[in-house]
Amino acid sequence: MSFEVYDYRKDIRNVLVTPQIRARFIRIETGSISGGNQPGLGHSHDLGHEIFLVLQGKAEFEIEGEKQVVEPGQMCIALVDQPHTVRNIGDEPVILYLSVTPHIQPTHTGWIDTETKAPPHFSQSTSYDVPKDQDTTIEDLVTNQQQAADALMKAVQSAHRVQQEKLPLLANGDQASALEARDTIWQTLYPMFQQMHQLADTWNALTYRTADPDFLEG
Repeated sequence: MSFEVYDYRKDIRNVLVTPQIRARFIRIETGSISGGNQPGLGHSHDLGHEIFLVLQGKAEFEIEGEKQVVEPGQMCIALVDQPHTVRNIGDEPVILYLSVTPHIQPTHTGWIDTETKAPPHFSQSTSYDVPKDQDTTIEDLVTNQQQAADALMKAVQSAHRVQQEKLPLLANGDQASALEARDTIWQTLYPMFQQMHQLADTWNALTYRTADPDFLEG
């Protein structure tokens, strides 16, 4: 087979974890709540929207203080910075598909009260079913992050130069030159966005390590 097929009845885990997206199936037992334990004080995501699709059971979602019941075949969305929880209010386990885009640490943000975010909380990779990296040194992780940041700076500078030159052509009244300019701009934006994802990847790897209880001990 050229790609893997996942089954919500048995693959209750994170099935894809990349800077672009984290996707998983999650099971919530009867009467249990996920995402927090206080009404209105769940967690949110600083950079990402979260999509929920109910596959089994009856779930009560609270998103930014509003509650709605969501049943199989229905979905809802928590946008950036919207605190949310989900509670099983039925008589069977709730199974959800969820995805967060992008997945950049610290991906979960708690709330002290309805107006105040809790301090950043970084997690180990195993929290997302990503094996713990036992081999890469902290020095190499730091170097990787610096190199990714340097490469992104160069990509941004290149894209900026091209846009300064080409953007005026999109408004000069000549369709052919405008479309050519658009395509040229994209040729520099594309690698820039790719490098942004690379920076997020090295950042996640570095901060997974800093969340290890043994980080820099001794």
